[in-house]
Amino acid sequence: MPHIDHELLHQFIIDGLYEDIHEGDHTSLACIPADDRTHARLLVKAEGVIAGIAVAEAIFKHVDPTSTLDIKLNDGQDVKYGDVAFYVECNSQALLKAERLVLNTMQRLSGVATLSSRFAFEVGDLPVKVLDTRKTTPLMRFLEKWAVTIGGCENYRTGLYDWIMIKDNHVDACGSHTEAISKVHEFLKANQLDLGITVEVRNLVELEEVLNKGGITRIMFDNFEVPILREAVAHVNRRFETEASGGVTLHTVRKIAETGVDYISVGALTHSAGTLDLSLKVIKD
Repeated sequence: MPHIDHELLHQFIIDGLYEDIHEGDHTSLACIPADDRTHARLLVKAEGVIAGIAVAEAIFKHVDPTSTLDIKLNDGQDVKYGDVAFYVECNSQALLKAERLVLNTMQRLSGVATLSSRFAFEVGDLPVKVLDTRKTTPLMRFLEKWAVTIGGCENYRTGLYDWIMIKDNHVDACGSHTEAISKVHEFLKANQLDLGITVEVRNLVELEEVLNKGGITRIMFDNFEVPILREAVAHVNRRFETEASGGVTLHTVRKIAETGVDYISVGALTHSAGTLDLSLKVIKD
């Protein structure tokens, strides 16, 4: 199972609960005795891939350390309407405080995992890796990228700090690909950093300049038509890693993969994922 950063998760839970509760859940405080306990179940209401059960468990343990979960499904499992992901027994006031954070998070992460699984399925028999991007929900990147891996795709860089990516704006501001690559190497040496370097190219002329310069990890072909992409990949001839990006959809990803490119980066995995319908229902005695 992919790893979740527990420190980030702890802070996410604190911030998520505060956003919803502030000084208190006045409705539950008014209606429900402080020592009351409740059983509930997490119902799946659509087909997809479930993700976030581990997060839900952490949320319930945070609001009530004595809560218990009877988990019936695993993160990454295919689900259908009517499935029960887990049963939870919890202090009633605590359960109702946690309910919305659990549902909002799990629905979002399950949506990401579901879409990622569909992309992974489309190219599953080909030697290509589908990557996510930085197009994530602010402060939820660590969870959305976790959900991407749950769905069968892979993570790219975490942020601006752990991989060099020279894109069109960098090149245009710097003057040329050659100059940008040179400055990156100077910067990495001066700061004693060892980072991968991706360079984006927009056409075959820019590709030739990058090939002549070298000193990179990966060449990213931005919005190349499939025939030109195939030609570009062949021209690189495995001297560097290759990546396709730009407007990739479920309808185009396989044709792109068949060009022989090593990686395909897909912003839609997170920015267009949507949600999976779930509900938390109290079980009446």
